[in-house]
Amino acid sequence: MNIFLRIGAYVFHPLLMPLFGTFIYFVVTPRFVEQDLFLAKLTAVCIISFLIPLVTYFLLKNLHIVSSIQLEDVKERKVPLMLQCLLLLLIIKMVFNPYDSPELYYFFVAVLFSAIAALFLVFLKQKISLHQMAIAGVTMFVIGLSVHFKVNLLVWIILLFVANGWVASSRLHTNSHTVPELVMGFFLGVIPQLVMLNFWL
Repeated sequence: MNIFLRIGAYVFHPLLMPLFGTFIYFVVTPRFVEQDLFLAKLTAVCIISFLIPLVTYFLLKNLHIVSSIQLEDVKERKVPLMLQCLLLLLIIKMVFNPYDSPELYYFFVAVLFSAIAALFLVFLKQKISLHQMAIAGVTMFVIGLSVHFKVNLLVWIILLFVANGWVASSRLHTNSHTVPELVMGFFLGVIPQLVMLNFWL
């Protein structure tokens, strides 16, 4: 059980969630998407939101700015979150636009607002669960897709709610977060996505 709970923190790491949300969109959308475009967009998101932050993490670790990829110390979160905000802006400006891909465009706008909120709390020396924030945001996005496209995504939604519980249990089990930090993370992930639904739903 210990190993199972710990795996949740890595499987649903915040760096993977933008890629996960993008992948789900292309899988469930009823619109025709050329395979080359699908691969190009997915690759771009993978490079910008996952590979670049991962390489940067190793650089920051060698410089002793961060101690682990979990960023358990509040002070360690400043630089990675600032970088993440810049990279999300890059995705919004260069990868998706509100005319061709409004769902994904506003998904990333919401993710950006969540990241900015988390960064603001860091400056206030407040720690929230970035894991919970990320998986909750993807969950709200998929619920929005189900309503928007009028397709039954109940299986995806159930799996994502299970993932939310898995992540919360994992963070509590490892004493990485308290219940209030998880709750705050959940709402910081959900609320921006909920607000952005007004622009594309």
